[in-house]
Amino acid sequence: MRTLVPEPLTAAAFAPFGDVIEVAGAQQMPINAGTTIRFHDLAQVDVLAEGGRTLINLFRAQPRDEPVQLSLMERHPLGSQAFLPLVDAPYYVVVAEDDNGKPGELRAFVSNGWQGVNYTKNVWHHPLLALGAVRDFIVVDRGGAGVNLEEHPLEEAVCIAL
Repeated sequence: MRTLVPEPLTAAAFAPFGDVIEVAGAQQMPINAGTTIRFHDLAQVDVLAEGGRTLINLFRAQPRDEPVQLSLMERHPLGSQAFLPLVDAPYYVVVAEDDNGKPGELRAFVSNGWQGVNYTKNVWHHPLLALGAVRDFIVVDRGGAGVNLEEHPLEEAVCIAL
């Protein structure tokens, strides 16, 4: 079985796959008569292809047993997909560049807890990998006509190192 060692989730390391959604380094502006700080334009939402529309969902992810075993990758050819955790708890993010219509070399990241991710359209990624307990995420996704999901089983067993 192949093992992936997760690396810290940083904007630079994750850039080929999308956006890291975090307040560090974000443009800040006071709003609402100074009672609120707005962290502005944190991700590039891309859902309008072929008449798509924006969806806001709540996903409730079941915790994965460790070491986490990976079996399937997916991608969304018509729109980006953003995940925003509702609690401060690390989770794994696994992505791959495209290799002739299937996932290429896998990369694993671990969030710092509050970081979200926005997968760019067509980026291979593993479904949610919550750790330790049931976790809720707000998900900004694409709705509308067209098939916006491709799944691909992994050809070999892969796990994430503890």
